[in-house]
Amino acid sequence: MGKLDGKTAVITGGTTGIGLATARLFLSEGATLAVTGRHDDTLKEARKSLGKAALVIKSDAGSLDDIGRLVADVTAQFKSVDILFINAGIGKFAPIEAVDEALYDEVMSVNLKGPFFTMQKMLPVMNDGGSIILNASALASTGMATASVYSATKAGLRSFSRTIAAETAPRRIRVNTISPGPISTPIYNKMGLPKEALDQMAKGIAEGVPLKRFGSPEEVAKAVLFLASDDSTYTTGSEIFVDGGFGQI
Repeated sequence: MGKLDGKTAVITGGTTGIGLATARLFLSEGATLAVTGRHDDTLKEARKSLGKAALVIKSDAGSLDDIGRLVADVTAQFKSVDILFINAGIGKFAPIEAVDEALYDEVMSVNLKGPFFTMQKMLPVMNDGGSIILNASALASTGMATASVYSATKAGLRSFSRTIAAETAPRRIRVNTISPGPISTPIYNKMGLPKEALDQMAKGIAEGVPLKRFGSPEEVAKAVLFLASDDSTYTTGSEIFVDGGFGQI
C-alpha cells in the first residue's frame, strides 16, 4: 500500500524542480494528482513525464482569476482535495537600491499573494483531516544580500502556516512549512547569468552549506511526503528544514 492511497493532491508549480519530484513521489505512493505550471514547454514536458495519471493545468500562481479556475477545474475532476502543496514561486534577487516596484510586486504576487488566495479558495473543497504544505526557504531565517524581497515572501509563508494552522485546526487540517536550502533546481538557470558565473556562484553557495553540497529535489520531496501523509497527523504549524544545515549551523 502507498502512503497516499485514496488521497487527492494538488501541487502548484508542479512541472519542474521540487514540484515535479514531489509529483512523481506522490504518484508512486498512490495519490490522485493535479499539478500546475504556467509555461507551455514545462507543461508539455510534465504531461509527458507524469503521463495520464496526473491532471496538468496551466495556471499562473499570482493570478486570482487563474486560481479560481484552478479550483473549479480540480473540483470538476476530483470533487474534493486532501493535500495541497503550494510550491509555485519565483526567485528574483537585487540589492535594495536596484529593487523597483515591478520586481517587488511580481515576487510578492507569485510568492505570497498567490499562496494566500490559493489556500483561501481551496479550503472549502478540502476534506477534513487534510494537509497543506507551504514551500518557504531557509533564507527566511538567515540574511543573504540581494534577497530582501524574496526572503520576506518566504518569511510570510512561514507566518501563514502558523496562523492558518490555528484557523483550520477545528477541521483537523494541518498546515506546515518546508524550508529548503540550496537545491539543484531550474531556478538558478533563470537568473540570466553566464554559465561560468553560475558555476562560480554555485561553488560559493555549496561551501557555505555544512554538508558541502546542494540538495536534490527528491530529498525535499520526501519531507513533503511526510507532511502530506498520515505519518504527520500530530504535526501542524511546524517548519521542516531541508537545507544541509545551511540555516541552522
